[in-house]
Order: sequence, then C-alpha cells, then structure tokens
Amino acid sequence: MIKGSSAWKLIHLPTEIPHDRLLFRFLCASAGMTGRRIVVFTSSAELGPALTHLVTSRAEKAITSHGRFTLGLSGGSLVSMLSKELLALPQLDCSKWVVGFCDERLVSFSDPESTYGVYKSQLFSKINIPDSGILTIDSSLPVTECAEDYTRKLKEAFPGEDFPVFDLLLLGMGPDGHTCSLFPDHPLLEETKKIVAPISDSPKPPPQRVTMTFPVVNSARCVAFISTGGSKATVLK
Repeated sequence: MIKGSSAWKLIHLPTEIPHDRLLFRFLCASAGMTGRRIVVFTSSAELGPALTHLVTSRAEKAITSHGRFTLGLSGGSLVSMLSKELLALPQLDCSKWVVGFCDERLVSFSDPESTYGVYKSQLFSKINIPDSGILTIDSSLPVTECAEDYTRKLKEAFPGEDFPVFDLLLLGMGPDGHTCSLFPDHPLLEETKKIVAPISDSPKPPPQRVTMTFPVVNSARCVAFISTGGSKATVLK
C-alpha cells in the first residue's frame, strides 16, 4: 500500500478489532513521537478530539521550532470532522499555518467535489488563516499544467527542499487501499521524481486529479491516516 521508506511498512491489526470501529493511525518521524501507532475508537465523538489534539500539538511544536505550521489536508469525511473540532476550540490561532492539499480533483471550487471548496465553506472562512497560507490548484488549467502549477506553488512555499517537508499530512484511505490519488496497480505508484503528478484515469470519479507523490508523503515529519467505516477494515488489516 505504501512504498518507499521502510518506516512505511504496514503493521498488522489485531484480529479482535471490530470492523465497525474507527481507526486513527499515525507515523511520526520526529524524536518527540514514538513511531508507528494505531489507535482505535468506537465513535467519531472519540476520534475527533484525539485528531484535533494531534493537529494543534504538532502546530504548536512546529511554530515554536521554525515559525510556521505546514499541514497537508485530504477530503472525504475528514473535512467535517476536522472543521467541527477545530472551530470548537477557544482562541484557535491559524495565522502561522500553511495548508496544502494531498490531492485535489480538477473541478471548479464551487463544485461539491472540490476539496478546497468544501474546506473553504466549512473551515477556512471561519478561522484567521491568511489567503497566502492556503495553497490551491488552478482548476482552470488542463490537468498536466495544473500539476506543474501546483508543483511551482509548493516549491515556492518550501524553498530549498527537493521535496516539501510538511509538518503533518492527514491522509484518508479508500476501500481499495488508495491514499491521496495513488491507486493500486497504477503507474504513479512508481513515481520517484515528481512532487505533484497528474492523473487522468482515476478509477474513482472524477477522473482528472492532481496528487502528491509517495516521495512527498514519505518526507513529511508526521503522517496520520484517518480511516472510518467497515468498508475499510479488510484492506487495512
């Protein structure tokens, strides 16, 4: 499922974990964390606060360490969960956050399939993150040019780095095991040089997308997979 660094080998789930439970799995490369961890919750009411604590604690450490917090977001059920929990925090300060998207669908921002569009309506419009801190695609471009444009934006946001090093990436996982828009048996699984890759034949609609590649995922200081629902249980195990 995850290729590249040996730190990304999947570890087996205990067979006694019920299929209807929620899983929160994260891998952190920094010395402050203990490596791979799997945490299982019985409901989103338990998962949400734990996820929010991870985000805010990593943000505090990153801002103290190097003056900003860089966060990569995914869509799906994560949007509403994260938005609800962050907005419930008193005195949330996102003025030093820089947010990118782990993958994005090539649709207009007003389309409900747009990950940025949903985050903008549910979260960004309600917090003090500056517009310059949100790295979006240009959905008016053809998919290849869109990937190149987004690559340029990431390079500008992460100067001097071969691959952007995000403080935290929040990833989802499909029932087929894909993360970002990196699907099983797809040629993009072998990509080692590009930061962002275009995809025009996504098995899951819409077909045109741009996605971060495995080198970017594996360069992050901390990566969390948030998986919910029984349809994910078999492939995750």
